[in-house]
Amino acid sequence: MRTRLLPLLIILLAGVLLALGFPLAGSIAAAEQQRLVVDRIDDTARFASLAQYVTARPFDPDAGNDERLNTLRDELLRYEDVYDIKVGIFYREGRAMAVAPAGWSVPPEGEGQRAFQEALAGRRSHDPSQVWPLRHTRLTVASPVIRDGDVVAVVVTDSPTGALRSRILHSWLLLVAGETAAMLVAVAAAFRLTGWVLRPVRTLDAATHGIATGRMNSRVAVDSGPPELRRLARSFNEMADNVETVLEQQRAFVADASHQLRNPLSALLLRIELLALDLPDDHEEIASVRTEGNRLARVLDDLLDLALAEHAAADLQLADIAEIVTDRVGAWSPVADRERVTLTYRGPAAATGWADPVALSSALDAVVDNALKFTPAEAHVEVSVAVEGDTVGITVADGGPGLTEDELTRIGDRFWRSGRHQNVSGSGLGLSISRALLAAGGATLSYAPNEPRGLRAVIRVPRDGGETGKGSKGPSSRK
Repeated sequence: MRTRLLPLLIILLAGVLLALGFPLAGSIAAAEQQRLVVDRIDDTARFASLAQYVTARPFDPDAGNDERLNTLRDELLRYEDVYDIKVGIFYREGRAMAVAPAGWSVPPEGEGQRAFQEALAGRRSHDPSQVWPLRHTRLTVASPVIRDGDVVAVVVTDSPTGALRSRILHSWLLLVAGETAAMLVAVAAAFRLTGWVLRPVRTLDAATHGIATGRMNSRVAVDSGPPELRRLARSFNEMADNVETVLEQQRAFVADASHQLRNPLSALLLRIELLALDLPDDHEEIASVRTEGNRLARVLDDLLDLALAEHAAADLQLADIAEIVTDRVGAWSPVADRERVTLTYRGPAAATGWADPVALSSALDAVVDNALKFTPAEAHVEVSVAVEGDTVGITVADGGPGLTEDELTRIGDRFWRSGRHQNVSGSGLGLSISRALLAAGGATLSYAPNEPRGLRAVIRVPRDGGETGKGSKGPSSRK
């Protein structure tokens, strides 16, 4: 979520900085130019004050003896030599009173002509065109020379703008550096802000995933984040407490009911056995009642085992998975021989993983029992162990009739049994118990078709002790 939220914040911040930066850059350029214009206006005003007392015209025969005209010319030449600024004083008709450098005249068009016409109208240059760093232009400023209330001449300066453009560019670079620093600070602040806002969301997501995968003690800290998310975290914790309480009550009820029903059922079975003593050995009704009673006893035992499996915590330890598997294969070999089924082990002599040895043995017993139960005589059941990355895989492949695609989606559901296998003994809880036992230790149980026929049950045990129980999403039992 941060990767989607941060770009939006960064784009917004960049837009704000650009919206502020462009007007500020224009203001900086205008301020720098205004300072230069004011300085040139002061210079032209000084020359205008000198020129208003010059009455001789340069083209008069005795103009060379006019001390004021000569002084004015010397001032203009020194000014042009020192500042490299063209300056001239021109009569109304455009003829020069004094200019520096020699031969310079008012431009016939453009910015210089506009400034000259403004000065003839009695106005000083006040708004020359803006100078920009990348445009090589000159700045023209003009002031009128007024004598007895009339404009008799105009002082015109034509300044290079290299220094002005350099100052504007330098100010712009400082502005860009400042906006870049502000952008970096804003990005860092946005990063911290999104982290502060999204941290409770990530914690809530992790807790939700934990509860969804069986870790019912997952909770969310409520001491960080915005008030709305803290309130959401408190509500989530209350909901999780209620769900956990309901599940605990359900497990306790199943365990208590199984335990309480076991005693009267045992008494009932004992009475049936006593009644059977007075009846013939081949009495069909007594045999049927005895069978149903034993089946009910197995269901109650399985319910109690399931309730205990879902409630008990796993005793995880680093165990030799291959040794546990070979031990259980050896324990079930007599059953396989009795059923005339070939039971074999394939895999390494040692393969370590993190598991509860008792829970893994019990789960493996249920899976192997299930495979032997549905595998016909003279067929083959293979139990194999293989290291698969960060897990150890235990595969039990049988040669039975297998399950359809629809049935595979239900295997592992409590009390579910395939309609084709209702005549096989079992309660439909064996694989559910196996899944609960494995989930407590972070292992998983999944199912797939076996080739060319049969079912493959795969148990995956984590090799890393940091793994947490995730539980299997797979489905039911054929027992």
